[in-house]
Amino acid sequence: MAKITHHVVPDPKGGWSVKKGGAVRASRHFERKSEAESWGRRVSTEQGSELFIHKRDGTIQRKDSHDAAPLPPRDPR
Repeated sequence: MAKITHHVVPDPKGGWSVKKGGAVRASRHFERKSEAESWGRRVSTEQGSELFIHKRDGTIQRKDSHDAAPLPPRDPR
């Protein structure tokens, strides 16, 4: 099963958008990046997805995982 992702990306017309991975249209548009990050983080947490925050040039600045995957097991040594 493919992992669900959400992306905070710059909008060519100005501002920032939050898009679900693979989507053509934005889920929501914001004037400020901080607002887009906040809303994107909330949606990502609710849906258990990975959130990718992009820079103005489109490269990935950072990513946060909000999936329900368990932590790796502790080393018994």
